[in-house]
Amino acid sequence: MSYLIPALVIGIVLFFRLRRVNKAQPLNVGRLWIIPAIYGAIAIAVLVATPPNASGWGLCLVGLALGSLLGWQRGRMMRIDVDPATHRLTATQSPAAIMFIVVLIAVKSTMRGVDVASVGGLHLTPQSLTDVLIVFALGLLGVQRLEMYLRARRLLADARC
Repeated sequence: MSYLIPALVIGIVLFFRLRRVNKAQPLNVGRLWIIPAIYGAIAIAVLVATPPNASGWGLCLVGLALGSLLGWQRGRMMRIDVDPATHRLTATQSPAAIMFIVVLIAVKSTMRGVDVASVGGLHLTPQSLTDVLIVFALGLLGVQRLEMYLRARRLLADARC
């Protein structure tokens, strides 16, 4: 039962997300910062409430770097178009970007049952794994939105010329 409810929720969310794949959605570049800011506040609150040890901070930095790299790639997968007449931006999510998220969810789900993992001699507790995943998601969301923002601004500037 503990796996059924999360799987059902994830399935419902993915169902609605997959319906929007390849459909252009309005893109407001002025609002791209909101989700990363909210998630950043949550990440800070979690890390301040129960700070990781020294090796945990190092792993968090690795998680943040890896999340940032993958976020940049996921942001590149988003198609951004500019209407030549109105200069309105639209973003189209690619199926690859959705599959990317499905793989990340699957990896996180497999880690749920882990009590203590041993990676390179480090013993990771569930708390340290959670911390790493939180900063990974922060890097993923933040850099994805940053990549989309920079590309949208560049496309908009090119359309106005």
